Amino acid sequence: MTNDDSDGMTYADAGVDIEASEAATAALVAQVGGGSGDYAGLLDIGDRYLGLATDGVGTKLLVAEALDDYSTVGIDCIAMNANDLVAAGVRPVAFVDYLAVDAPDETFAEQVGQGLAAGAEEADIELVGGETAVMPEVINGLDLAGTCAGLAKKDAIFPGEAEEGDALVGFPSSGIHSNGLTLARKAATADGDYDDDWDGDDYDTVGEALLEPTRLYTYLLDDLRAAETNAAAHVTGGGWTNLERMGEFRYVVDDAFDPQPVFEFVQERGGVSDEEMHTTFNMGTGFVAAVPEENAEALVEATDSRVIGRVEAGDGVSIRGLDL
Repeated sequence: MTNDDSDGMTYADAGVDIEASEAATAALVAQVGGGSGDYAGLLDIGDRYLGLATDGVGTKLLVAEALDDYSTVGIDCIAMNANDLVAAGVRPVAFVDYLAVDAPDETFAEQVGQGLAAGAEEADIELVGGETAVMPEVINGLDLAGTCAGLAKKDAIFPGEAEEGDALVGFPSSGIHSNGLTLARKAATADGDYDDDWDGDDYDTVGEALLEPTRLYTYLLDDLRAAETNAAAHVTGGGWTNLERMGEFRYVVDDAFDPQPVFEFVQERGGVSDEEMHTTFNMGTGFVAAVPEENAEALVEATDSRVIGRVEAGDGVSIRGLDL
């Protein structure tokens, strides 16, 4: 997939400026402090850490609304949180959800609950209650978010810093997951709509392709620990620049998983550049671990992964002819 059109759609033009968002987050964190961790807050509770992560589904909810199908967004909500804990080396154990609506509706509430239950079962975590808030003057439609708690012995969490010479082991995504949907939605509806026929066998409509739920990576934790993983990245907002959260190195990616057709669709429909695609979406690889080179083969054999690159001295991310 190649598109170097600098005048094409961008995430910022669609309404989400990643740099501004990160600056706002840094300003908030500077005031409130909190436990350490790039993906999860880690609280020292004696002989172990309590890990906490909080996130929502974002504007993927607007696709669900357009299709009148909320049955999978609960999976997204759990996955976006649980995967962040896994990236820190923390095992998720419990989840609490927060559903805010402008008006109560049993039908979509039931569908949201179905997704939450399915996600919790797949992640092997407990749903421990939640809150439904009716706020007609604050919310237009609904918003879904949640918080995931996990536990890890102190010697079980990942150091959080890659090492020069590490192998990068990648794990495939299921599609767009739950990031970049503001751009994907703008592209999808630029010259069509969500109910347009999907050109392929996997889905019936464009909307169904966008709604494919986020993949859960909780099943990886034991294998990642066995491989003595130094650091891991959940490829979410910011796309492949998430690898830089593993430390100040150059991440050379020369064998990433192929992007699913939904990415080609978004790029072509929106005229989105290659760089914008790779700094917004996961592009087919949803999770990356930096492991000692001698341990990479065993991790690949034990999981559905492959070595996609390496860690070198320097800075930035090199992938598919791009320097991010």
